[in-house]
Amino acid sequence: MIKTAEAFSSYSVKDLQKAKTFYTEVLGLNASETKEGLRLNLAANASVFLYPKANHVPATFTVLNFPVDDIEAAVNDLTKRGVRFEHYSEGEIKTDKKGIARTSGPKIAWFTDPAGNILSVLQKP
Repeated sequence: MIKTAEAFSSYSVKDLQKAKTFYTEVLGLNASETKEGLRLNLAANASVFLYPKANHVPATFTVLNFPVDDIEAAVNDLTKRGVRFEHYSEGEIKTDKKGIARTSGPKIAWFTDPAGNILSVLQKP
């Protein structure tokens, strides 16, 4: 039944090749292409499936989070690879000059993929 199914998440991208380049070359993830899209192979049998959609509209929320041991090091490394972090200064969330929010929860920094989907790196507790 469903409790034994190998569940996975998915979201759309406008350009599958740009997504593949970003996720594999910039983020360094392992990916495998299928005729339907791109499977991001994450840790321990976890995966996310990206599929092309011509009229793609990015979500207004975070679709994928990457827990890291050291957020400062992760942000510095990704910045060197060309990732631009989001900056927020209004509302409850405020980020520093690097794009890291240091609220009562975990330290977190948001960025987008080429399709505008919101991703994050967040400090493990």
